[in-house]
Amino acid sequence: MILDQVPPAQVAILSLHTSPLAQPGVGDSGGMNVYVREMAAALAHLGSQCRVYVRRWRDDLPKEVVVEPGVTVVHVDAGPTCLDKERLVEAVSEFASEVLSDFTQWGRPDVIHANYWLSGVVGHRLKHEVGVPLAVTFHTLAKVKSASGDLESQQRADAEAEVVACADVVIASCESEAQQLQHYYDAPSARIEVAPPGVEHALFSPGDQGAARAALKLGDGPVLLFVGRIQPLKRPAVAVKTLAKLNRSDSRLLIVGGPSGNQGQAELQGLQAQVDVLGLSKQVVLVPPLPHYRLSTYYRAADVVLVPSRSESFGLVALEAAACGTPVVAASVGGLQAVVEHARTGFLVQSATAEEFAGKVSKLIGNPLLCAEMAMDAAARAKTYSWAAMAELLQRAYARAKSRALVDCA
Repeated sequence: MILDQVPPAQVAILSLHTSPLAQPGVGDSGGMNVYVREMAAALAHLGSQCRVYVRRWRDDLPKEVVVEPGVTVVHVDAGPTCLDKERLVEAVSEFASEVLSDFTQWGRPDVIHANYWLSGVVGHRLKHEVGVPLAVTFHTLAKVKSASGDLESQQRADAEAEVVACADVVIASCESEAQQLQHYYDAPSARIEVAPPGVEHALFSPGDQGAARAALKLGDGPVLLFVGRIQPLKRPAVAVKTLAKLNRSDSRLLIVGGPSGNQGQAELQGLQAQVDVLGLSKQVVLVPPLPHYRLSTYYRAADVVLVPSRSESFGLVALEAAACGTPVVAASVGGLQAVVEHARTGFLVQSATAEEFAGKVSKLIGNPLLCAEMAMDAAARAKTYSWAAMAELLQRAYARAKSRALVDCA
C-alpha cells in the first residue's frame, strides 16, 4: 500500500486517566500526555479527525476544547472529579457509556485508539458496541512493571491480557515492547505494529549551552539533569546518589518534576532527606513541573541527562535530550535500549547502580571531546524520529485493520 493513498480516518482517541491538556510532571501526567497530544495533532495534519476523550478531573472544565483543526478534547463525566487513580477502574463503565452517547452525535468513528489499560478496557467494550477496529497503546505493562519490582494488580494484568486478545492493532513503541507483548501476553505478531514516538524538533534542538545556563543562573561546573515524575519507578534517588559519587563540589543536579502516584509524596520526602544526609543541599535543585516547551532550556544547559528508571516502554525524556544534543546515561531497560545508542549517543547502564552511573558520567564530563562527539551523534539520531512519521504508520495500521475482519474474542 502506498502511503499517500492511505485515507484519513475519524479516530476516537481514549485517554481516560490523563489529558493531553494537562501539564506533564504534575500528578499522573507525564510522557503519555505528550504522546496523546502530539499523536492527535500529527494525525490531524494528515487529514484525520481526532476526538480525544478524557475523564473530567475538574468541575470548571468545558465540555469540549478545540485544540486545533481536527483535534477536539472532550471532557467526559465519569465518577467524582477527585477520584484517585487507584479507583479509576470504578469509572470505566460510566466513561464507556458517555463516550458511546457522544458517538451518536459525532458519528461512528473509523477506529478507536485506546491509551493505557483503563482506556483499553473502555475501548474493548466500545468496539463490540459499534463494530469498529480497536487499536491500543499500553504505554506501560503490568507484567513488565511487576517483573522489574513495581508490583501491579492482577486485575490490571488480566484486563491487559483480555484487551490484547481482542485488539485489532496493538501499537508498540519499539521492538523491545513488541517482544514484551508477545512474551508476557501472547500477542500475535501479525497484530503488533511498531510505531516509535517522535520529538518536536522545532522545540527540541541543539542550542547554546552557555546561554541556557545563564538563563537558569547556573555556573560553569558540570550539570546533571533528571526530568520525570517523582516516584519509585523513575528512581530519582539514583540521580542524587550519582551526584554524591562524583565527589565534585562544583557539580549540580537539577531534578525537574513533581510527586506522582500514591507513593509520590513519600518518594519526594525521602529524596529531600537523602539530599540533606549526603550534604548536597547546595548542589541539588528541585524544580517544580514545567510547561513542556520550557524543558529544552534545561536539556541544553545540562552536560548529561540521567534516566535511571526501572522500566520504560520508550523514554521520551531520553529522546528529547538527544534532540537537544545532550548525551544520556540511562538504565538498559525497555525502549531506552532503542533510544540510546550505547557508547555513541550516550551510555546504557546494565546494573543501574549509582556507582556505574557515576562512572559513565565521569567519563563524559572528564572528556569534552567525547561529550561533543556524543552530542552531535545524539542530535543526528534524534532527527530520525518524528511525530509525522509515527502518524503515517498509525494511519496505515488503521487502514489495514479496517480492511480485515474484526478480531473476535468471544
